[in-house]
Amino acid sequence: MGRSRRRLPRSFYARTSLEVARALLGRVLVHALPDGTRLSGRIVETEAYRQDDPASHSFKGRTARTDVMFGPPGHLYVYFTYGAHFCMNVVTGEDGEGSAVLLRAVEPLEGLAEMARRRGQDLPRLLCAGPGRLCQAFGVAREENGIDLVAGGVMWIEPGAAVPDEEVGVGPRVGITSATDQPWRFAVRTSPYLSRAAVVRPGRVRARRRS
Repeated sequence: MGRSRRRLPRSFYARTSLEVARALLGRVLVHALPDGTRLSGRIVETEAYRQDDPASHSFKGRTARTDVMFGPPGHLYVYFTYGAHFCMNVVTGEDGEGSAVLLRAVEPLEGLAEMARRRGQDLPRLLCAGPGRLCQAFGVAREENGIDLVAGGVMWIEPGAAVPDEEVGVGPRVGITSATDQPWRFAVRTSPYLSRAAVVRPGRVRARRRS
């Protein structure tokens, strides 16, 4: 894996969360640590959330907690959940819209020793399989909330390689109690690094227009 610092542009994120969730598969998430260590991983599982979605934090409007989610696209929205772990999301859509994509799992590429130290276990398949594990392995917590993934120098997402439709699975989101029937979870079907393996084979993504 080379040390390219090429990153996805703002326009990549300025689309519906459904479009971005699908398009993020195969891209490379990077966290540059202060000591020069580079943590990176290929994104293999995502979930889309929208403002008109009862399962979304933005559904009830803008709050202090969700302020970043309503901001410009291409920023990181981090929240603490279940009193146990952090989750990171990529803000999408238009400024003020309240949509984001949850990063559920990545395939570790660089910095595995540091990820293993943070996670307390060294099985590559389990280092970043799940949003909580991913944040722990990448050292993402409340301080990373609001990071600019486009113009910042701490975290960003590199182009990597887009995943063909035939390799992508789509299925219901998990870990939620509302809108559980929406097929808004996207995954690289054959990846051993998924948080959960059960997804169905899709056709092309058909994102609804914004209202």
